[in-house]
Amino acid sequence: MAPDDVSGVCACKGIRRCLLCEKLKENGRLEANNPKIVHHFLYDPEMRLAISKDPGSASFPFSGVFLRQNFISEEEEEELIHSMDQEVWNQSQSGRRKQDFGPKVNFKKRKVRVGRFSGLPALSQKLVLRMQQEPNLAGFQPVEQCNLDYDPERGSAIDPHLDDSWLWGERLVTINMLSDTTLTMSLEQGLPEAGLAEEVRVAVHLPRRSLVVLYGEARHRWKHAIHRVDVHERRVCSTYRELSAEFLPGGQQAELGAQLLNTALSFQGAPI
Repeated sequence: MAPDDVSGVCACKGIRRCLLCEKLKENGRLEANNPKIVHHFLYDPEMRLAISKDPGSASFPFSGVFLRQNFISEEEEEELIHSMDQEVWNQSQSGRRKQDFGPKVNFKKRKVRVGRFSGLPALSQKLVLRMQQEPNLAGFQPVEQCNLDYDPERGSAIDPHLDDSWLWGERLVTINMLSDTTLTMSLEQGLPEAGLAEEVRVAVHLPRRSLVVLYGEARHRWKHAIHRVDVHERRVCSTYRELSAEFLPGGQQAELGAQLLNTALSFQGAPI
């Protein structure tokens, strides 16, 4: 499929917006009349600190983010993107396109089944083995992979959110491809322990071909987002998710979890 193939109909719902639906409705997203106070920080992966961009604000330790630059080579990136572009990209919200490799899930009703899930894609097998060599990813067994395609011409973005923690486990793993971007971590309610009562944002720079892992507070407390202004060129990412304790040995749904893992790790999958 051509990477610049854009349908005339977007998939945005509710408050979600992309450039296409904004043009169709002849208006953009309205900004709040009253600008709010936001404290901006930049993540330093070597020191694992959130460094203040604002005068008068102190830096603070920022845990739960692991970044590995050059996790994949240029040749591997080219091979992965070529393989993805041979498959159908489905329209998603906020100007994104997606390819899903995972079980059928209803998060509201907390129901999950194998459905048409046939496994993770073959090219992911060597990447998962490489992930497991990282100390932060020991024992990592992904049960779902989601490929997302961002394009500035579509106004692609993903709003601040927390990933589900009923089905998905402790670590969220993403490989960033084709261009650099910024992952914005945010706490709307502020950070009282740092003396910050207003919203706090921490910018995590993601170089092209890097791997980022979110865990701990960065996974469960801080929302994460990719803002439209941080998508300068086409960007593709692959996010891998593991099972929560409920679906692992000893959990209430361990049998179903074992079935999902066996399917995922066959590495014979096609997008759903």
